[in-house]
Amino acid sequence: MYIVIAYIASSLHHNQSPAMALKIIDHGSREYQQMIQLRMDILRQPLGLNFTSEELEQEKEQVLIGAFEEEKMLGCCMLIKLDKQLVRLRQMAVLNNLQGKGIGRALTQFAENIARDIGYRKITMHARKPVRGFYEKLGYQVVGDEFLEITIPHYEMEKEL
Repeated sequence: MYIVIAYIASSLHHNQSPAMALKIIDHGSREYQQMIQLRMDILRQPLGLNFTSEELEQEKEQVLIGAFEEEKMLGCCMLIKLDKQLVRLRQMAVLNNLQGKGIGRALTQFAENIARDIGYRKITMHARKPVRGFYEKLGYQVVGDEFLEITIPHYEMEKEL
């Protein structure tokens, strides 16, 4: 695995433009622990869900991506290989008070670039219904009907890389 770090200007604070680092993080690292906590806070706890040890163990095989301002994780996502040409984007989470500030867009584009560099041709995801429009703006298309996953409406979406 290779390490990729990208810095982008961000307007997270009113008058400042801190650098936001986008990078692949290591399973089991301090950054990975932040990733688990962020996903719990944003994606799991509101639904009364938790992670199983088996789920977390499987993440060793996945590309784990984080967005940071200095040492603080602002957002995260992961890529899961489905086959030689297809990868799934999942577990996208951004701190609630920073949603709408471009972090999710930067994470998605960074993940797409990594997937493209690895050799994938298509990226897919299960997007929660409220964020369908966000992903459509980034070029994703709905494939199939709305379905329930973890008790909430989702759409399968995909994009050619």
